[in-house]
Amino acid sequence: MRARTWVLLLAAVFALLQFACVTGRDTPDSKNYVAYALTLGGAGKREAAAATIDWTCAGRASQARRGQSVDVVRFHRPDPTARVVAECRADALGRVERRLAAGQTDGHIPPFMKPRLKRIFEVRPGYPVFLLPFVTTLGVTWGVWTASVLVAVAGGVLVFLILRTLAVSVPLALTGQALYYVLPVGATAMRPMTEGLMLALTLAAVWGCALALSGRVRAGTALAGGGLLALFTVKHSQSLFLGLTLAVAGTTVVVLRRRRGRAPGRGVVAITVVGCCAALGTMLLARLLHYPAESESLQDLLTDHFARPDRTRPWPEFLHLQGNFWLEWARRQAGQPLFVAALAAGLWGALRRPAFGCFLLAAAATGFLTHAGHPDINIWGERLIVLAWLLPVVGVPLLLEPVLRRTLALPAQGPGRRAAHSMR
Repeated sequence: MRARTWVLLLAAVFALLQFACVTGRDTPDSKNYVAYALTLGGAGKREAAAATIDWTCAGRASQARRGQSVDVVRFHRPDPTARVVAECRADALGRVERRLAAGQTDGHIPPFMKPRLKRIFEVRPGYPVFLLPFVTTLGVTWGVWTASVLVAVAGGVLVFLILRTLAVSVPLALTGQALYYVLPVGATAMRPMTEGLMLALTLAAVWGCALALSGRVRAGTALAGGGLLALFTVKHSQSLFLGLTLAVAGTTVVVLRRRRGRAPGRGVVAITVVGCCAALGTMLLARLLHYPAESESLQDLLTDHFARPDRTRPWPEFLHLQGNFWLEWARRQAGQPLFVAALAAGLWGALRRPAFGCFLLAAAATGFLTHAGHPDINIWGERLIVLAWLLPVVGVPLLLEPVLRRTLALPAQGPGRRAAHSMR
């Protein structure tokens, strides 16, 4: 079969597996994005809140029913679906109605939470805009599920395209696509949160880096810049982090090449400039639009989502927490070292293409930066650090490439050896 057939087959298998869990993937933040999308489509605050709450409560009831069915003590009891839905709806709708009656009617999101916390989600319109056509035409349940499947599938396809641009053979490019689906990246991308779209847009920027390094500078620069611009609308902190890390990676490549007496290359310089512009542009635009500052995010973390009074000395507390957090994180990783081992293998593979590897490492580093911004060991860590998984997803096929070539004597495929050499 042709390569595109295998790509579509892998994507179809992944999509079919997602029917196993149509509801119940939501997190407490998901309802903000879904309700945001509904209000963008013309729904009122109460209508959007009711539809979103029905969806979240159906997921909660589905989880309760499945959990009870395998509970060794309660499996024979009556189906809890109706009870869970009724209790969930009454509690959530009651809180929304009280806040609406108190005058909390500003913005696009119904008042599921305190105004300061809601403001953090109001400045992320990208994902709700992406959801809008799906929830409008298919309803909330199937609209959210379809959007999640498509964005997760797109991430895997982008991995395939990146590896083919690097002149990696088709079997190993398909391996990268499969790794995206089976590692925690695929499961996280399926959650109705910003992470799936962030992963896809970050991969689009990485693909732009690969294109620029292979000689297609204009196309690569446009793709990387477009990905960074779209990231600003989805989650502007990711646009800032990725812009900074790409700028640092590009500067590193330029310095190393000049020390060896080599020209830095148009592609490297172009991506470095794009990264610098993205970082500076994000900071400037966020200030002009009066987005919540980093101090607000810090207070959100240290006050348990503004449930307690603001901290008077947040930065010393934050730095203290950082030290404790990463020590505990390292201890837990030592007990279950799969993630660290995958990172090491991905880094080894990335180092086989030093120029591109620097940009890949830059994208993966944004996962650690995101987690560093939320040093709470109780937060679901795989969601926060998920971008770090891009290093093994793309790096492991690069690591296996010379082994497979020696074993099976595969001929070079794709753009050719000259493109691959330019990335070294």
